[in-house]
Amino acid sequence: MNVPSKVSVIVPVYNVENYLSKCLDSLVNQTLKNIEIIVVNDGSKDASGSIIQQYSSKYPEKIKSFTKENGGLSDARNFGIDRATGDYFGFVDGDDYVAETMFEEMLSLAERHNAEMVICNIQKVDENGNITQKLTQIPNMPEKIDVESNFSVFSDLSYFACNKLFKKELFKSKRFKKGVHFEDIQLIPQLLLECKTLAQTQTFHYQYLERTDSITKTHNEKGLDILKAVEDVELAFLHSKYSDKPKELKGFQILEGIYTYVAYLAFVKSDQVFYKMSQDLADFIRKRGINLKDILTYSRFGKNYILSLPLKKKIFYLLFFAGQKKLIRKLM
Repeated sequence: MNVPSKVSVIVPVYNVENYLSKCLDSLVNQTLKNIEIIVVNDGSKDASGSIIQQYSSKYPEKIKSFTKENGGLSDARNFGIDRATGDYFGFVDGDDYVAETMFEEMLSLAERHNAEMVICNIQKVDENGNITQKLTQIPNMPEKIDVESNFSVFSDLSYFACNKLFKKELFKSKRFKKGVHFEDIQLIPQLLLECKTLAQTQTFHYQYLERTDSITKTHNEKGLDILKAVEDVELAFLHSKYSDKPKELKGFQILEGIYTYVAYLAFVKSDQVFYKMSQDLADFIRKRGINLKDILTYSRFGKNYILSLPLKKKIFYLLFFAGQKKLIRKLM
């Protein structure tokens, strides 16, 4: 008799008292029964701890709760990974929530296709539950994806941890990098390089909350962690079985190291920091032999990336790449 696979969902929690109940409700009500929900209270100073206690008392067969000193998102996720007993791991942030069939469908896909990683679509929602944006992840590929013959996914994919299900073996020797921002960009591509098969569903299972209290978050030199994350992935790429595919590596460098970085840079308020970070980007581009034509002709999912963007973003990127930084600062 086959023992059914178990999914461990790791939920890092830090000061999310207003959103945590909705998150945990969405997890304890999953249609997948063989699930453990590992809730890691990362030194919250609000009422998050007491909410976790209520849920772990009410659902002791599903929820395993832990409290630790604050160490950041990566540290909390790693803490959960070290205590997970499932065959597959998922990650849900404490202020987000998911559809009740998410983990049943994604586990089914993983087992049907023997996939090491399964991906679903994401919806951005506001605090009233209204959908503000739909993020389709892999629009042009089948349910089962052979990585070697469809390696364009490496440079096309959005590297969120939260909309994926991972075979536990992927984390045998890898963890989220502590003390950095953009830890997903640093780790998830490295996990993809270990995969032979991906699976995907076009269902928008993951609900990503755009919080009104996080809109004013500061953008500063921590954005340089994006470039460091790309450098770490480059090193893993050169030692991977896909190291003979430089075109896709360049696509990844352009999407994450340039477009994602410049999108962050758009919100840096300090002129001094803006110009310093711009110079670091110029150095990054020069060292990799990337030219303006490479950037402007980069295609994602078979479509020219910059032309597929909304007009405001398109104008911003074009001005930036044309070197019109003074004009950009006036626009922002």
